Amino acid sequence: MRYLTTRYHTDTPAEFIDANQKTMLTRIAARAIVIRDNQILMLYTQRYHDYSLPGGGVDAGEEIEQGLIRELQEETGAQELRNIKEFGLYEEYRPWQREGYTSVNMLSYCFTCEIDNQLGETQFEAHEINNGMVPVWIDIDEAIAHNLDTIANNSKKGLSIERETFLLKLIKQELLWARRKLLVSLSSVSAGDNQVILSQNSAIGPMVLT
Repeated sequence: MRYLTTRYHTDTPAEFIDANQKTMLTRIAARAIVIRDNQILMLYTQRYHDYSLPGGGVDAGEEIEQGLIRELQEETGAQELRNIKEFGLYEEYRPWQREGYTSVNMLSYCFTCEIDNQLGETQFEAHEINNGMVPVWIDIDEAIAHNLDTIANNSKKGLSIERETFLLKLIKQELLWARRKLLVSLSSVSAGDNQVILSQNSAIGPMVLT
């Protein structure tokens, strides 16, 4: 999978990571990119007031794509996942004050995929329910603007919002803009074909049906 970027949280700069390798956890996660027109399937978390891609940690012994499917189904009720394709790897270092660790090296493997329009029942964990997490379809520009406002003005913002906003911007640039260009190109080709047909018919002259 292609590498996207590496980011360090302000509380865990590169110097801190280098000096505290023994208390750093490495965590592998899978994240889903599901697009419908200009909308994207996201998770809104009330506690942090942000939008994030569906996904989460890959369990021990689980393949990354298996983790992607499980997380997407649990968090959004997605059904009939298909056409899974690699998008990119986002690496980050951030605080992780659990089980004796001081930091985590989070490796987020992102994939695009398709699902059925109808979402089923979610299976959130207790802490996700307590945080007010819900799946939503939202215009990608609205999600980006919302997250940027949260970064600038909300002191309770979560640790994941920088990653999520980076990914949203990249998704818009590489997937949505590319799709729009393709549609415009196809529209131009179609218009050109119609013009050729009209020109040919004009050259042939009027047809008389008997």
